[in-house]
Amino acid sequence: MAAIFRALGDPSRRLLLDRLFDRDGQALGELAAQLPAMTRFGVMRHLDVLEAAGLIETRRVGREKHHYLNPVPIRLVADRWIGKFAAPVVGAMAGLKHHLEAPSMLAPDHVYSVLIRATPDRIWRAITDGVETERYYYGTHVESDWSVGGRIVYTYPDGSIAADGEVIEIEPGQRVLMSFHARWSPEIEAEGPVRMTWEIEPAGDGVSKLTVVTSGMVVGGTVQGEFVGGIVYIVSGLKTLVETGEPMTPLGAALAAG
Repeated sequence: MAAIFRALGDPSRRLLLDRLFDRDGQALGELAAQLPAMTRFGVMRHLDVLEAAGLIETRRVGREKHHYLNPVPIRLVADRWIGKFAAPVVGAMAGLKHHLEAPSMLAPDHVYSVLIRATPDRIWRAITDGVETERYYYGTHVESDWSVGGRIVYTYPDGSIAADGEVIEIEPGQRVLMSFHARWSPEIEAEGPVRMTWEIEPAGDGVSKLTVVTSGMVVGGTVQGEFVGGIVYIVSGLKTLVETGEPMTPLGAALAAG
């Protein structure tokens, strides 16, 4: 966590995170414009520090590198420190929400990642095994044959469907791209499906990196409003379960969910 605290200690880096909070997926040139007194190389160095700390993720789009806010490490710090020293009511202050206009526009991808002390196979099992998902995925049980075109269903304990979709692409043990249609409220169901990609890659020394990318959300819509905190809760909960064998603490869950 020291790298996270060091990264957040610089006001220019905090400003870059604020700008990505306002609008995710910006290129270097757009972010450099927010720090006009600094050279592009200086801004690039700050972005490198933030990426090394896990606070941003990058994706190539054509010839440009786009930068995405990754709030998962901040939530894990909150779970570690606020959960230890503060009352549960603080959890209500931990939410990171995008408040954007023009609901007819599609939002940039949300790219969240976390390092997990586990093998890729162990993390893959946590993603695809319904007994595992019940312990971190809002109590839902996933069912699928995990083949291209196969249906994916997340069900609540009472048997009702929380979400469904299908496998679009899959590399077992490494990556799955799926459609995901939330069904837990009429408002969110009406917005239709989004796409979610789960990627696992070895990071060395018994650590793996899990990245979850969500695409196709409507700006200002119900899906975007609920998924921003919801995916962070799921990713953080999966890490806690895999590393400790136990679900996330109630306070940690409240902080992650926002």
